[in-house]
Amino acid sequence: MLTLSRLARGLNYWCCTTFRKRPECSQTPTAKKAVDTLIEAAKTRKQATQLSVTFPAINFEDAYAISTEVARRRMAAGERLIGHKVGLTSKAMQASSQIDEPDYGYLFESMMVADGAKVPHENYCAPRVEIELAFVLGRPLKGPGVGLTDVLRATEYVVPAIEIVDARMVNPRKIFDTISDNGAAAGIVVGGRPVGPMDIDLRWVGGLMMRNSEIEETGVAAGVLGHPAMGVAWLANKLGSLGTPLEAGHLVLAGSFTRVVWAQKGDTIRADFGALSSISLQFV
Repeated sequence: MLTLSRLARGLNYWCCTTFRKRPECSQTPTAKKAVDTLIEAAKTRKQATQLSVTFPAINFEDAYAISTEVARRRMAAGERLIGHKVGLTSKAMQASSQIDEPDYGYLFESMMVADGAKVPHENYCAPRVEIELAFVLGRPLKGPGVGLTDVLRATEYVVPAIEIVDARMVNPRKIFDTISDNGAAAGIVVGGRPVGPMDIDLRWVGGLMMRNSEIEETGVAAGVLGHPAMGVAWLANKLGSLGTPLEAGHLVLAGSFTRVVWAQKGDTIRADFGALSSISLQFV
């Protein structure tokens, strides 16, 4: 499993060049206030002022340091890390966020939502949903140098997923806000038909996102960097630069291949993956 010490090494990597270059930067007043703000917003389900407004000098390294420290605190409080999510995998989303690569966040067991479950809308600040494929690893992956075939060899199975994304900060948010906010990760639904990574051509897995029986978004998994496994490869190489592997047994949300769909109280959300079946949830 990913240990607190490995998280700390990743945190220290980012901190070495940020928050006035102080090695104890995760405990500086600026960093601590940013982390406290995000934890409080998630706890109260009340959106906070954007960190990019409160701390206008924030940069990518700061944002990842903040996200990692929030994850470390959650693990220290007893939460179990089960994997990661990859976001901003399409060129259009990267352009809109003024970034030229994806981003990532941490996934915890407490985020898991059962297929078909009724979920209190009040559990989130501003929930939205996306269609994704989840890769469950049978072997660890550690970059650099991880490619498509490495991911396929390391994957035990791939399963349909809905990601619930949330925003613990008000609009308009910058990319630094989203990264700090754990890549907006908030919930995960998995189900349908799991498949081996070589059983089908994963590029052509299609998805329909329906809200209250109306189709809101459609897409195919090739929209994730040309192949959804490339989202996992990017993550393995990104974390590998911090000395952190992707662990066997962990789940990786490889990236959405539809735009987000807003979820209001009372909405029933269903994602149809064709031959891989469908999954759903209802916000109550």
